[in-house]
Amino acid sequence: MVGIISYGSYIPKWRLSRNAIATGLKGEKAIAGFDEDSITMAVEAGVNCLNNIGRDSIDGVIFCTTTSPYLEKQAASVVAKALDLRRDIFTADSLGCLRGGTIGLQIALDMVKAGSAKRILVTAADCRLGAPESGMEKDFGDGAAAILVGETEKPVAVIQGSYSVSNELMDVWRLAGETFVSMEEDRFIEEEGYKKTVREAVNGLMQKYGAEPKSFAKAVFYTPNLKSYQGLPKGLGLNPEQMQDCLYDRIGNTGTSYPLLLLVSALEDAKAEDKILFASYGDGSDAFILEAGRTSQDGAQGIRRFFENKTTVEDYRRYLKWRGILPLDKGKAVLIPRTSLKAMMRRQDEILRMYGAKCKVCGTIQYPPQRICTQCHSKDQFDQVRLSDKKGEVYTWTADFGAGGLETPIITLTNLEGGGRVFCIITDTTAQEMSVGLPVEFVLRKSYGQTIPEYIWKVRPTQIKA
Repeated sequence: MVGIISYGSYIPKWRLSRNAIATGLKGEKAIAGFDEDSITMAVEAGVNCLNNIGRDSIDGVIFCTTTSPYLEKQAASVVAKALDLRRDIFTADSLGCLRGGTIGLQIALDMVKAGSAKRILVTAADCRLGAPESGMEKDFGDGAAAILVGETEKPVAVIQGSYSVSNELMDVWRLAGETFVSMEEDRFIEEEGYKKTVREAVNGLMQKYGAEPKSFAKAVFYTPNLKSYQGLPKGLGLNPEQMQDCLYDRIGNTGTSYPLLLLVSALEDAKAEDKILFASYGDGSDAFILEAGRTSQDGAQGIRRFFENKTTVEDYRRYLKWRGILPLDKGKAVLIPRTSLKAMMRRQDEILRMYGAKCKVCGTIQYPPQRICTQCHSKDQFDQVRLSDKKGEVYTWTADFGAGGLETPIITLTNLEGGGRVFCIITDTTAQEMSVGLPVEFVLRKSYGQTIPEYIWKVRPTQIKA
């Protein structure tokens, strides 16, 4: 049976109050940290999705976003490498369209049904920018979702049917070289674009499969804003009670990942045999009928766990600096030379896959890998071992207040559970919150290089206890 095997999500810990953008606005939105982007968030959602699933069983990765750090270079290959997947897999990017997540989902389903792959991981993430103090800035949030599609006897959900509509409309766009998203007037988008297109796709889906609105336990729709979402059920025969919480006041509109995040939220609460109506939007709409299957998915992989684990950014200017909208004072910043691309290639196992060295003689684990064991001093007697899914605690740390940059760098020596010690930067915390013995976990984040995107594994304070 082809269905959804597992799901995962990721919401950054940082929240920006909408009142900080403009006095009187309600709610908050999730914002990526200074060292996060669409790739790092997609990797984290992927890690959550693949919890307890063998990495060697994955046959492909589809990365969906409108904010890839690359204009010419595949990003899915970075995601696959960071997740330590096989080399002989299919990778593809679905870029530039807000319904890219459901496009990726449809491709994955078709590949599995056709027999060209058994398991495809669909990841979606976005970190979009609206102009400062604009309506889009208050609406846009950051986040990621991942869904594993494949053959399984006990699916989390089965996709029973789909229907797509293509629509050419200049409603939301961003041209090459532009930083901020542009959009047409709200009423035009809502009436001529969003409502008309989504209703056409949903009505076509129900007519194709003989479904009735009352048969759905939940209806999950992408929405550009809260007002549009509240007006959508009218005309579809749906009751407001059937509509899935759009999470607007908690995380905002997370772009390409938004419909998949809302689907994860619905699946997290679904009962066996619940039917779910699901639709995206962006230059058309993809609509699906799903039936929930087993409900034993580990709740730690869903979205609820991120709601309370948050830190509010009180300073609006700090957010603008993180996004590169306000310039950074580089007076005392350390000049970081351009990374050697050849060195990056040679050290992929160490940097992207986070492989450490485990001594064959005494079992000591070291990261970064060294040729000489620090314990028994044997030479070149090591096995590679993946460390990115390990837990640990801080052995010692130091903060470099003279380095400059967006945030103060904090360097740690971290003891791993089961033995071993790693030298690593810590993120998502401050020097005031640091302590010896602090429990930590590994996360992929951006390095401090400013020439090209560079990714390294850092540690952060353990957020969720499984």
